[in-house]
Amino acid sequence: GRRSLQGASLALLVLVIFQAWLGRQTVLEFNSGQSVTAHLATAMAFVGLQVWVLARSGYPERLSGIFEARGAVIAPIIAAGSIYALLMFGSNVTGTDTGLLYPDWPLMGGAAFPPVTELSTPHIVHRYATGIVGLILFSALWIVRREPGSPRQTARLLTAAIGLFLVQCLIGALQILTKLAPWTQTLHVALATLIWILVVGAAAIALLEARRANTESGGGAEQAAPRSSTRSMLSAYIALTKPRIVELLLITTVPAMFLAAQGVPPLILVLCTLIGGTLSAASANVFNCIVDADIDKQMTRTAGRPLVTGEISTGAALLFASVLGAASFLFLAATTTLMAAFLSLLAIGFYVLIYTLILKRSTPQNIVIGGAAGALPPVIGWAAVTGDISLAPILLFALVFYWTPPHFWALALRIGPDYAAAGVPMLPVTAGPAETARQIWLYTILLVVMSLMLWLVAGMGAVYLTVAITFGAVFLLRAWRLRSEVLGDGLLRGATRLYRFSITYLTVLFAAIAIDAILPR
Repeated sequence: GRRSLQGASLALLVLVIFQAWLGRQTVLEFNSGQSVTAHLATAMAFVGLQVWVLARSGYPERLSGIFEARGAVIAPIIAAGSIYALLMFGSNVTGTDTGLLYPDWPLMGGAAFPPVTELSTPHIVHRYATGIVGLILFSALWIVRREPGSPRQTARLLTAAIGLFLVQCLIGALQILTKLAPWTQTLHVALATLIWILVVGAAAIALLEARRANTESGGGAEQAAPRSSTRSMLSAYIALTKPRIVELLLITTVPAMFLAAQGVPPLILVLCTLIGGTLSAASANVFNCIVDADIDKQMTRTAGRPLVTGEISTGAALLFASVLGAASFLFLAATTTLMAAFLSLLAIGFYVLIYTLILKRSTPQNIVIGGAAGALPPVIGWAAVTGDISLAPILLFALVFYWTPPHFWALALRIGPDYAAAGVPMLPVTAGPAETARQIWLYTILLVVMSLMLWLVAGMGAVYLTVAITFGAVFLLRAWRLRSEVLGDGLLRGATRLYRFSITYLTVLFAAIAIDAILPR
């Protein structure tokens, strides 16, 4: 309403003042990479906020803060965030003067995956990010179009943005082929700004239309949650982030840093990586809670989540998730490496768009493909130390990737009726317990094989090998027993044991990685 527009207008004034100060700093620092990127970041924030003010002014003053935020709302928001990050990556290329580091396109020095160094990281990340953001835009448009009742304006704006994005890729190629001709640079920035305006407009309209639809259907301020104490409200926000899942993700991050450093990495770097990783995982989890609020109502295990009980409004949760995601990227970029920041955004986008919005409700293989997001934290930890990605972090990724199905399917065997009631096609619901137990056994074999491959490739010592063999054998034994227990009354008991042991396995295995990296060879 009027108050939000007044707040946005005040923020615009603050951004103008801050931008003027940044302009001064950019000149004083002779166009350093950081100052150039910060200057563009502020300018684009100003433009984006202007688009929001323009869109908001066309809607009724009073709009509900409680509404259903499904794919048609979340996907454009994720797309807008990815475009903003891509703008920052591109600005960093300009600021670090690495635009012509590779004179060819689309390859880089004749390779699709060139060696990653401190000098080459800005250029490589920008190219990789461009491809990923393109996929995010197409995914967002597909999600919006398939969802009944989604605003036509959102789909049209996203379609226009995709068309310009394809042109923008060609202009990017021309920049390299013309050795950064001034007209290509000017056009590149102009198109980037226009794409940003279109995607922000799509996100704003999607959000405002969802709020207006709920207001017109009778869901207004009178339906808002009762006021809670500060402590209970804080607890509700923390619950949205799913702290137990965040903790499990961070367990794999720190040992990967020890392995990358071949010893104890700087403690301040470890702390900063943990903070950034926590913010990233929390953001993804809050977005997940927003999208899944409708099915959480139908599941006993999740019926008490804050969005279901009304302790937190959808609008507040969206703002919370967006701030967490932006903070994770900015914090990791400032305190660790650009590659780590890029991977954190990739994890959020993949988990929310690919797993939550596309796979979870459409295929029993949802957790297999979606597990890629949960497998990125060790790669982020590695990149925070080295700034690059080699075979060892890829194997760490594979280790967590193959661990995820046995872990999650064991849980799904326990709460299968919940998923069935909510209409979520988890493997135990669609294929039954016997096939699920067989798949758990097969993925456990792959997991153990991957753990031994890591020992060979990363040059691990006796401590890791002993733990990998011992705990891998126990995991295999329990997975095999589960196959026989499916036919008897011990299914739930066996699934519970396997689920709990899978957490112990991952914790002990990664602890062994850290210990092995510290010990002298």
